[in-house]
Amino acid sequence: MTVNSPAQPHVALYATCLMDLYRPNVGFSAIQLLESAGCRVSVPRGQTCCGQPAYNSGDRATARALALRVLQEFEGFDYVVLPSGTCGAMIGAYPELLSDDPELQVRARDLADRTFELTSFLVDVMGVTAVSARLDGVATYHDSCSGLRELGVRDQPRRLLSTVQGLELNEMTDAQVCCGFGGLFSVKYPEISGRMVADKGRRVSESGARFLLGGDLGCLLNIAGRLRHEGSPVRVFHVAEVLAGRADGQAIGEGRA
Repeated sequence: MTVNSPAQPHVALYATCLMDLYRPNVGFSAIQLLESAGCRVSVPRGQTCCGQPAYNSGDRATARALALRVLQEFEGFDYVVLPSGTCGAMIGAYPELLSDDPELQVRARDLADRTFELTSFLVDVMGVTAVSARLDGVATYHDSCSGLRELGVRDQPRRLLSTVQGLELNEMTDAQVCCGFGGLFSVKYPEISGRMVADKGRRVSESGARFLLGGDLGCLLNIAGRLRHEGSPVRVFHVAEVLAGRADGQAIGEGRA
């Protein structure tokens, strides 16, 4: 569904924890894509964790405190855009988290309505139909659980990737099946998590792809670690890096980017 937007919307980029700590190139790529789509982009300096780890572990007090910080930092923008379905889904949970305060719940609902995953925003809000990027080779795409099931992100990244010159997308079997990361899931249930990412690694290899792409760094770090452990030559990139033409450096798991 296409959403009406201002001619040059003022967009706040949510710099997720994993992006900030492990893969800043994803943030630079997102800014490039947003500006190319006609957006004015800001990166609020006081932003912090979305609160998902605390929320999923039952620490609602910490999750609530972080949600209040996010509400404060992202007021006044037309949209908030994240290169992560996981964090976007967490912001969508704020109205329930803050339901004990009617005023805060209204503000949380407003923020949730203005928040989009990156490729969804580009396609569904800004109407982007193509990018000017090139990557030669065959790629396969992993759908993250939160992006797919909570935000409906599936076709949008694939539409944009289909316009990348030189790139052929070959779908792996069970692309929509969890990679086993799941944040704290991988810590609480390491044996199950390990089996799941091993299965995902096999599916990636069976696809014959040279590149594995996805929209959530948690998933990509997890799968990249497994692929490296197995000696796989498959290179892992966030979809934003490919769409922005910034996949010419180290892949995820190959070293610091």
